[in-house]
Amino acid sequence: MLSKRTKYGIKALTYLARQDDKVLVQIGSIATSENIPHKFLESILLTLRKSGFLGAKKGKGGGYYLLKEASEIKMTDVIRTLEGPIAMLPCVSLNYYEKCDDCPDEDTCSVHKLMIEVRDNTLEILRNNTLADLV
Repeated sequence: MLSKRTKYGIKALTYLARQDDKVLVQIGSIATSENIPHKFLESILLTLRKSGFLGAKKGKGGGYYLLKEASEIKMTDVIRTLEGPIAMLPCVSLNYYEKCDDCPDEDTCSVHKLMIEVRDNTLEILRNNTLADLV
């Protein structure tokens, strides 16, 4: 299941992508428009800023803006930033691989085989969708 953190992060990025180019958007506007708790949104936007998705200007008239074009922001990158691994099990993760304690042989594990298929199909969808596609 997608966490609220990731869901809200995608909603906030989509809101920012709908704005005119490089317009500064205050956090309160995003929170109100997208029905996201203000304090929670602050934490999410900070993560997205530190990860290079957003720029911010402090002070009067300040706010957040996208650093890249929406068409350059892949959903795989957003989800990995906010959610972590895309794979449902660590033994099939491309970036966060860990062997399962209860599995003696991944090659014969039926769950492993199924989860590889789920991972690959999920990655295909997320890689082929950008923020621009959501707008």
